[in-house]
Amino acid sequence: MDHRNRRLDIVLGLAIAAFVLVPWYRFEGGFLSLGWLSGFPTEASVAPGVLQMFGFGRWWLTIAAVILAVAVGARFIADPARRGTLLAWAGAFGVLFLALQGLAIGFTGWTWTASEALFGSLADGQPAMGAGAILASLAFVLIFSFGLAERGVMKGDAFVVSAITILVFLVAIFVFYPVGSMLVGAFQDFDGSFKPDGFMRNIQDPSIWSLGCVVGGERCGVAWRTLWLAIMTAGGSTVMGLAFALVATRTRFPFKKGLRLLTVLPIITPPFVIGLALTLLFGRSGVITEALSSLFGVEPGRWLYGLTGIWIAQVLSFTPISFLVLIGVVEGVSPSMEEASQTLRADRWRTFWRVSLPLMKPGIANAFLIGFIESMADFGNPLVLGGSHGVLSTEIFFAVVGSQNDPSRAAVLAIILLCFTLSAFLAQRYWLSGKNFATVTGKGDSGAHIALPRPLSIAVHAVVVPWMIFTVVVYAMILFGGFVKTWGLDNSLTLEHYARAFSIEFRDGALAWTGVAWNSFWTTMEIALISAPLTAAVGLLTAYLIVRQKFAGRNVFEFALMMSFAIPGTVIGISYIMAFNLPPLEMTGTALILIACFVFRNMPVGVRGGVAAMSQLDKSLDEASLTLRATSFRTIRKVILPLLRPAITAALVYSFVRAITSISAVIFLVSAEYNMATSYIVGLVENGEYGVAIAYSSMLIVVMIVVITGFQLLVGERRLRRENRVSGISAAPSLPLAQEKTA
Repeated sequence: MDHRNRRLDIVLGLAIAAFVLVPWYRFEGGFLSLGWLSGFPTEASVAPGVLQMFGFGRWWLTIAAVILAVAVGARFIADPARRGTLLAWAGAFGVLFLALQGLAIGFTGWTWTASEALFGSLADGQPAMGAGAILASLAFVLIFSFGLAERGVMKGDAFVVSAITILVFLVAIFVFYPVGSMLVGAFQDFDGSFKPDGFMRNIQDPSIWSLGCVVGGERCGVAWRTLWLAIMTAGGSTVMGLAFALVATRTRFPFKKGLRLLTVLPIITPPFVIGLALTLLFGRSGVITEALSSLFGVEPGRWLYGLTGIWIAQVLSFTPISFLVLIGVVEGVSPSMEEASQTLRADRWRTFWRVSLPLMKPGIANAFLIGFIESMADFGNPLVLGGSHGVLSTEIFFAVVGSQNDPSRAAVLAIILLCFTLSAFLAQRYWLSGKNFATVTGKGDSGAHIALPRPLSIAVHAVVVPWMIFTVVVYAMILFGGFVKTWGLDNSLTLEHYARAFSIEFRDGALAWTGVAWNSFWTTMEIALISAPLTAAVGLLTAYLIVRQKFAGRNVFEFALMMSFAIPGTVIGISYIMAFNLPPLEMTGTALILIACFVFRNMPVGVRGGVAAMSQLDKSLDEASLTLRATSFRTIRKVILPLLRPAITAALVYSFVRAITSISAVIFLVSAEYNMATSYIVGLVENGEYGVAIAYSSMLIVVMIVVITGFQLLVGERRLRRENRVSGISAAPSLPLAQEKTA
């Protein structure tokens, strides 16, 4: 049997099985529980697609079955061009029809009035898509891909065509469909009917756009307040990150390893914990506040609760990310270019200002963009420190779960937030477009970086050393806060908080996890361990297609994937709620929605890391494998992946860490059954249980350190042939996580 026929037969068999052997619609308990077997196939809730058509009046599914029959018939056409054309059209119409019928028919009947006017009323509607409908949709996507391959697209490579098609399909479902649902939701009433009044009322709300802080001394609108905070945080974190990178690579600073450890710690810390630690230090009952009050008679104030406190917490949180982005850029500046500048009699300051700094522009722009987007999306620190000065992320949250219960307002605020971040994303791309910053070539480059000008060296040390001390104090407060009974009232030492969170008992000869935190802890570990490899796989596959394949729309494809990075987590969370709370895809309250959120939220970082790593591999390696008649899939598995182990590990580490520490999107998506650690800790903070919250956070930090250490021991350090020295002193090697962030 021809290989193409065998491949097509398998997919057609899966499509037929989707209609005949598995439940078509979603039902309580889920497909993997296998409880549906007792009622299959006679019960309406678990009946397959064939019985749904003829036994339960869902006549519209017959159209999908007819399209599948056309694809089966095309299998026996001998002419490849005709067969490919028919398969491509059948697959495209199959996917399009399943999507349209899912959107048009809800629980009670037609969801679109135009459909009811055209086809008449329906006696019954349909639930959300289940295993059968999803499997049929994937089969139609593959049928479409095989048809294009038969037509000679991508030189007839079915694997490459299928990979591109499936990625576009998944990104459309899990990125663009939720965002589109959010945009539509801004113009809908509670019953789903079109009602633009809510949008017009909220978009003109003075509390969003007021500029009273400029002209009359009143408080700024939440939009301008959030924008100003994001600009200040991005600027502060970028300057701090650049100072850290210069100290780590261009000076003789004696504590470089400690510096790198301190820059990694905030990344593996739940985002609101730093805000909580600042409260323990500078709050009305904080250590420093009480010390100043007793020594100098300074009355405790509330200066920390507002934009100032949020800004300090965000700069402390996001400086490490800027450092990891910038250190690779600082190291990548070619020493030969700096030596050439000095040979032409430029002094060290002029060389740094005119040669080194301009070559760092891409890293500085990326660091600023990341700081801007992270500040916009930050939820934990404004929740803890914002007080009455809310930002867009917290206002969106309270519009959904608070007493307002106004989905239209939440959608409008999310649209404003999305516009800000996308504008920054596009501005950054425009600023860097058409410029070449390459300094690393195939030629040897073993020169030494010049030392920093003395005034600049003093300045960066004056910034970095106090910040290191401040970071150590903050983390000391985090650890110490878990061992005192009641912070500020009873500072006697105790293990009560850890015992309440993570106690273990033996009952009837079995181990019982009696601590209140165990349920969310194991749920978090499970979802993180599932989503991390999926994120790495999707990201690296996408990187392979972008770097190694040439196809129409590749730049648009890459931009669409990277745009999901510019969508703040808060917007992702609210859009997922609006998109996946009703048919055709109902996933709220399940683990699947959390996994999908993590995979497609973190995928762009894996893509950029894979692109950077794969760009260093000569294309002749792939071509040699393909010349020896290996398929693209075998080439990836046997040639590419073994050479990408550091990039794979970095993607796994980042995905795992982000799945555990994420809060801005997760806060909207958790449920009683699937409650993530960060969401549970937020609940503890809101209830005033600071001791248990800090104890839980400390445990998460330990888990993150163990995981990252394990991955680094597994992969080892990056070794560059170039000796990166400053006056004969070797710089500390980069962390694998830093490589990934730099990418």
